[in-house]
Amino acid sequence: MRLLVHIWRWRTLAALVMASALAVPAQASQPTPWQIGFQPAASTAMERIADFHELLLWVITVIVIFVLILLGIVIIRFNARSNPTPSRTTHNTLLEIAWCVIPVVILVIIAIPSFKLLYYMDRTDEAEMTLKAIGHQWYWSYEYPDHDDLTFDSLMIEDDELQEGDPRLLATDTRVVLPVDTNIRLLITADDVLHAWAIPAFGVKMDAVPGRLNETWVRVNKEGVYYGQCSELCGVNHGFMPIAVEVVSKEAFAAWVEQAKQEFASEPGGTGTVSGAHVVALEAGAE
Repeated sequence: MRLLVHIWRWRTLAALVMASALAVPAQASQPTPWQIGFQPAASTAMERIADFHELLLWVITVIVIFVLILLGIVIIRFNARSNPTPSRTTHNTLLEIAWCVIPVVILVIIAIPSFKLLYYMDRTDEAEMTLKAIGHQWYWSYEYPDHDDLTFDSLMIEDDELQEGDPRLLATDTRVVLPVDTNIRLLITADDVLHAWAIPAFGVKMDAVPGRLNETWVRVNKEGVYYGQCSELCGVNHGFMPIAVEVVSKEAFAAWVEQAKQEFASEPGGTGTVSGAHVVALEAGAE
């Protein structure tokens, strides 16, 4: 009876924890303590990456089980006690063909979806807007070529300036703002040393190389705030150049663009600088 009571209490506690987790809207995607899997996918590319990961997990599980079975057979049937007079067989044509053909088949099974995924992630021919990210030691700057070349720098918020809810080493003074359900061309480069623009929830990790413009794309299907970091060793402060992207509705993005044009529009021949662009109030106004 006491066991049943304890089980009922644990089930109730688990239900409350799950209910509280579901009651909180998914506002941000960032690493969590003791996390061992991917962050929840927020883009079509990341969804495909997660599916491919699941396929590889099944393939490697079958291989491990098969190898363990073979090891068990060898240990049990061919040890010195069970098989005191070992066979002197040196060739087996069928076996030699099998251990060449089976790995090739496995590689083909892996290669076909792998190449399809790489091709899908490469670039899009139907881009609706472009975002350019430029790596510096040690911060990022961003340009919106399709929106009057709006430009801003994004630096990490220091520990003594963090607000409630800001993740340490991930929050920035200026977030990138992007519209949801939009094909976005990403142009990545750097002006000093190698960097890498990476956001796990988007499935994006692209090197930023001085003198070279690398291209990829993303289509985010969930609104929220997403965090990433520079993922290429770039100097002493490599660990202090985070990326924060706020994905909002298309209406809220249009409102933000109009406000940015009015407040930070560039002079002829110059560039405008957007600072501290957060869209909560704009989104409320757009509704």
